[in-house]
Amino acid sequence: MTSTSAAATRQDGSVRPTSVPCGPEAARARGRRPLRIAVGIASAGRPSILRETVDYLLSLPDQAERLIVCVPVIDDAAGLADRPDVDVIVGSRGLTSQRNRIIEAAAADTDILIFLDDDFIPASTFLSRIAAVFAAKPDVAIATGEVLADGVLDGGLSMSKALQVLETAGEGAEKVTEVYNAYGCNMAVRLASVLEHGLTFDEQLPLYGWLEDVDFSRSIARYGRSVRIEGARGVHLGVRSGRQPGRRLGYSQVANPVYLIRKGTMSKGRAIAQIGRNILANASGLLFKDRLVDRWGRLNGNVLALSDLLIGHASPSRILEFGNPSPREMPSPSIATKRR
Repeated sequence: MTSTSAAATRQDGSVRPTSVPCGPEAARARGRRPLRIAVGIASAGRPSILRETVDYLLSLPDQAERLIVCVPVIDDAAGLADRPDVDVIVGSRGLTSQRNRIIEAAAADTDILIFLDDDFIPASTFLSRIAAVFAAKPDVAIATGEVLADGVLDGGLSMSKALQVLETAGEGAEKVTEVYNAYGCNMAVRLASVLEHGLTFDEQLPLYGWLEDVDFSRSIARYGRSVRIEGARGVHLGVRSGRQPGRRLGYSQVANPVYLIRKGTMSKGRAIAQIGRNILANASGLLFKDRLVDRWGRLNGNVLALSDLLIGHASPSRILEFGNPSPREMPSPSIATKRR
């Protein structure tokens, strides 16, 4: 049996259909060979950060079979398009859309697809730790690793600081625990499950795709375990190449959880708690003059979304009406702002 819903995307953005084996026979065949790993990075407007991360990934002893980078315009690819060790594809701007293009590009020849943010720096054994868990536990559908440090908490980390954190931490014992959702900055999926069930990132969550990781995790968790792998370590630089527009993000902090409640991929209790924490954080940040983020803009967006919710007009796509996004507004908010 084959799935014809997948497609491979060329560098020019065109798509060609592919046939992807699935079903019991294909599963048995996959079990007789090593898992094929691909790393996918969606990026926009941060070519220097992307280049630094890609150069680091390609220097590691653990290598994926493919490194796929999706950008909205080729200039965002930091000169990577001519490199034979990187597959550069072009897709519509937006984290969810670009990650869907990566799925299509990886569909024909990948078992485990690892999504990384363009400023997530994995330890040298990160890929092998992820691969080992998926190989040993065929019931795992999605996994996330251990984040040792997140630069968004203090304005961003340099690459040298990240490497120091990784070296100091050293190797950690593997421990696999259940988790409600994977974090989008490092999220590995068993691609056969994604393709067989026609799963995609929800493109109704535009731009930085607030809570896209929760939505995707809960969708795929219907078909396997969602786990956290301690020992698969990394550091999120949290580089601030430009502040997120506070009003947009604030609106998403309310509208997106409500959307996921209606969709059935986020529980009502968890969503309400998430919204409450966001509003409280923005209000207290404004009161105590938090200079790292635009708390006033976020609180303004919170209030606007609540007003829209009362009149039945709240929608994730409403943020597209708040002016034209710049290239720096796409990257997913750091995991520190996305903790559940």
